[in-house]
Order: sequence, then structure tokens, then C-alpha cells
Amino acid sequence: MADIKKCAFLLLILCIGLIAPVTAGTKYMAGSPELSAYISGTNQFEAGDTVQLAIVIQNTGLNEFKFVDSGIVDRADLPNTAKFLTAAIQPSYAPIIIKSDAQMLGDLDGGSTVNAVFSTKINSDAAAGIYNIPLWLNYTYLYTADQYGEDTIRYTYKTENVTVNVPINITPDVSVAVLSATPEDLNVGTEGYINMTIKNTGYEDGSKSIVRILQNGQSPIVPIDSSVYIGDFPAGSVVNCTYKVAVTSDAQKQTYPVDVVVVYQNTEGDYVTSRSDTFGIPVGSKVDFDVISPPSVLNPGEKNAIKVEFKNTGDATVYSAQALISAVDPFTSDDDIAFLGDLSPGQSATASYIVSVDRTANIKEYGLDSQIQYRDALDNAYTSDTMKVTVDVTQPAGVNAIVSNPIYLVIIIAAIIVIVYLVNRYRKKNK
Repeated sequence: MADIKKCAFLLLILCIGLIAPVTAGTKYMAGSPELSAYISGTNQFEAGDTVQLAIVIQNTGLNEFKFVDSGIVDRADLPNTAKFLTAAIQPSYAPIIIKSDAQMLGDLDGGSTVNAVFSTKINSDAAAGIYNIPLWLNYTYLYTADQYGEDTIRYTYKTENVTVNVPINITPDVSVAVLSATPEDLNVGTEGYINMTIKNTGYEDGSKSIVRILQNGQSPIVPIDSSVYIGDFPAGSVVNCTYKVAVTSDAQKQTYPVDVVVVYQNTEGDYVTSRSDTFGIPVGSKVDFDVISPPSVLNPGEKNAIKVEFKNTGDATVYSAQALISAVDPFTSDDDIAFLGDLSPGQSATASYIVSVDRTANIKEYGLDSQIQYRDALDNAYTSDTMKVTVDVTQPAGVNAIVSNPIYLVIIIAAIIVIVYLVNRYRKKNK
């Protein structure tokens, strides 16, 4: 019974195989790729922007006149497939710079899309408006497929070059250009001013505008008063702004960058910040002084005036300067401050101090600490670095050597007493 069922099942399968048609092949008599492109997301950009321009390429090509027949061998490719698709942006009148090369995108089937991303720089001076970017597309597609016999097909492919215009919209904006920047009393370690002339080189009329300066990275120029309100800032207009800044004490005499931006209200009523413009600001050297006078000479036990000449070796004028000296053992001084007045760069002044030297002082060269207190152009008070005032304590010579030696003085006094005694005795004897 089982063998009968098995035979019946095999017979049924054979009958179905005889009745079922042979699998049919498909052939398309017409069709080709149809490519178009558009920008993914917004196509609005501002002058000076650097963007990754994402372009969507779509293939809307259709296959027409489809034939299905048992004698047709299926084709490996469809006529509406764009094979080996390559995309590139060609040079044009649009104010942009394309930094990406042509891109290989592979095969693009009909009804499909693919993205190509190009690194793009919008020129900073680009005028507002709509520009067409020419997108060059190169691809190959199946032109014909001729069948010979039951198992041979001859394929014929064609290569196409297509240029598609992709529109971008460059919107107007306020663009800042620093025409000049002049420092005023700006030196290392002090405060000063920057006087700037700024122009709106964009195509937008800003309103309720504020011009701001910003510290550029690690630049030692640090804004103190960083904002100036200018109100309306029409395209092409020029304004003058003054800012108070400080320069850190670790800076050098050189030019440092400062950034400038404008915060404004655009025509749509939104508050936006412009791109920054960077300008170099020269900074003068640190206010400094040197002692240029020769060492003062004093003897042990002497009290006398020493004169010290100080020179302004910096790049800024100092005001109401006064020199302080620190008299330490074996020196003493009743007046340790001397007024120098205003000193311009390169100018010097002499201070005088009454100094006493102890009789027991060693014969050698000493260094006394001195500093200069002064005010800058903004009336800020500063104290200079410490300087050494050299005082040479030497052995007295000549009369000074005799006068300053106690033994010599005793001998001299004794000699005077003897001489006086002898003179008086001689006078009495003559009488």
C-alpha cells in the first residue's frame, strides 16, 4: 500500500512538470536614465560660509515596452540604470570655491537617489542673490541588448555627460572689515585704547547694531570695554569706535590679533552676529627703567649725598614718577624718596639721597634696592621692577684718611696740645 502511494505521488509530480510552462525571460525595448539634482536641506547660505554642500541626485528614468517570453534570456542590466555614475561641480560665475574633487557614486537604479557631498566656500564678498551651480554627471547605461540564439546576448552601452543646474541662494548680511586700528598708550602690562575704523562691506543694512571686540585665542590683548552701540549700520557705511583694553604682563613688544564682530537686527527682525574680522594691534614694550649713573663713592663713617640717574627705557611716557631707595645696614638715610616728574621714552632724571655709612662698614661694593613709582596715561599707579644702585665703600685717602682714623686724630690732637704748650711756655719765658 505504501509503494502504491509513493508511485502515485511521483506520477503527480511528473504531470505537474509537464503541464507547467517553462520560465519566461524579460526584455525592455526602450528606456534610459533621467537624472536631476537638488540640495538636501536649505539652499540658503551667507557670504563667507564654509559648508558641506549635500546634493541629492535622483534617477527618474523608466523602462518601456516590456516583453516576457520563454525564449528571452534575462538581461544583466536595465536600460534605466545609470552605471558608474560620477559627479563633479564645474566652474561657474557663482561666487564659490569648490574644494572637493569629482566623486564616484556607483550604479544608480531607476527610482533611486544618491548623495554627493562637496566641501564649499562661499566668497566673503559674494553679492546676495540666487546662483546656479552646474553639476556635471557622467554615467553609462545599457543602450541595446541583442540576443543570438537561446543563450547569447550582445550588450551595447552608451556614455552620457549631463549638466544639471543646482540653485543656491546667498542671503544678504552685515560683513565687517576693519579699515584701521590705532593703539593709544598700549604697552605690555598696562591698559590703553584701540581706535578702530570699521566698514560694513556686506549687502545688509543692520539696525540696533553693536560693534564688539573679542580676545583672539590666547592673545594677550584683553578687552575691558568691549562693546560700542552704533545703531543703524547701512551697507557701505563706516564707523569709528574706541575700546579700552589691557595687555598682560607676559606679552612681548610685537603685534597681536583682535577679533571684531557686529551684533545687529536684520530685515527679518532677528538678532544675528556677523562673521569676525581679525586685525593686528601693535603693542609697545614694557615700561622699564635703568640706572645709568656710575657708582657712588662713600667712606666708612661718612654722611654725604649720592646722586642716582634713572632712564626710562620703555616705549611709554610715565607721569609723576618718584624713585625710592632702600637703605640697609651699614647704610642709613633720612630721605629715601626723590621726585623725578614726567619721563618720556629715553628721558632720564637724577635723584639725590643723603646717605650715612657706618664706621665699621667693610670696604667693598654694595647694592641698594630701588624702585620707581609712576602713573600711566590712564592715571593707573604702577611700581617698577627692583633695580640695584651701586655704592662703593672705599678707604679714605689724603686728608680724609687722617680725619677718619682715630689714631691719627689722637696723634694730631696730642701734637696740637704739645705745640700749644710749647708756644705758651716760650711766650712766658720771653716776658
